[in-house]
Amino acid sequence: MPRIERSHLDAAAAEQLISTEQAEALWHFLEQRAPAGPRFDLTHVLYYLGGMLAIGAMSLFMNLGWEAFGGWGIFFIALLYFGVAWKLAGRFERQGLPVPSGIMGALCIVLVPLATWGLQHALGFWVDAAHADQYRDYHLAIDWRWITLELATLAAGSLMLWRWRAPFMLMPIAVTLWYLSMDLAMLLVSPDNPGSWDGAAWTFRRWFSLSFGAVTILLAFWVDLRNRSPRDFSFWLYLFGLLTFWGGLSLLGSGALSGKLIYLAINLGLMAIGALLLRRTFAVFGAIGLMLVLGDFSRHLFRDAWAFPIVLSILGLALIRLGVWWQHHERALSDRLRGLLPAELRELLERRSAAN
Repeated sequence: MPRIERSHLDAAAAEQLISTEQAEALWHFLEQRAPAGPRFDLTHVLYYLGGMLAIGAMSLFMNLGWEAFGGWGIFFIALLYFGVAWKLAGRFERQGLPVPSGIMGALCIVLVPLATWGLQHALGFWVDAAHADQYRDYHLAIDWRWITLELATLAAGSLMLWRWRAPFMLMPIAVTLWYLSMDLAMLLVSPDNPGSWDGAAWTFRRWFSLSFGAVTILLAFWVDLRNRSPRDFSFWLYLFGLLTFWGGLSLLGSGALSGKLIYLAINLGLMAIGALLLRRTFAVFGAIGLMLVLGDFSRHLFRDAWAFPIVLSILGLALIRLGVWWQHHERALSDRLRGLLPAELRELLERRSAAN
């Protein structure tokens, strides 16, 4: 869908299609009803750069120096940071600044596992356990003990999301679900020997990742159907759900031709779903999977077949031609196909079309 900019209205006024006053009034009308999502400009780059630095400082970039404060010290420092971030989120909300308000809300969620870990160590839980005695390992090592931090984060994050209603707050929640999928697999297979993964355990872990990712994608789709605001609350759930699902699927690594063809079909299906739902994330993962399969075919199955690149080139040109044909008939075909879909899904596609 074409994006209307102020220059377009000014050009229409210059062509005397509308008056200057009408152009001004129409632009004001469109501004009031535009989606509240972030724009790619210097202001929003600064918002997200500052927010990600603060979030990274309290998560990925934690160092051993913090452990000098002890469990209680880390717990109360995390609470202090939480209080400051909460106050700033409320202040930005009152000022009509949804993006920095959401970033501060996300920082609040990121501080929950840090506070939980500090409290656990203050109470003497797992202080000598490998992979659980240093908080920075929360983002590096897979261990079932992290599940307590993840469940606390999901519970607190759900409550805070209900309070602030900011899409960016789903980023730490989606990351936590991703972590949870890995730690749950360890709890079910090898809770006492985190470094011991035999062939059966690895296979289980891959299938568990695939299944957990599929459930996360379905959750994102349910959120998509229920969402009636112009803000996108499903993006992060789709992204990390696809990462979990596609990662598990790709690591299954069937060497048989039938397995590769099934993998190819699933990735083509992801691309089709991305086109249907207007979600580029599906198309990206599907396209990467498609390239992996074709690359494997070129190295092994068709290694000596000189016609293979030619056939792929012809197929690529045919797809481009199909795209041109679809563009010419898109409106009629889309209306006909959407008429076959359930009413809720039709409404979702209409909202996505308007947002794009």
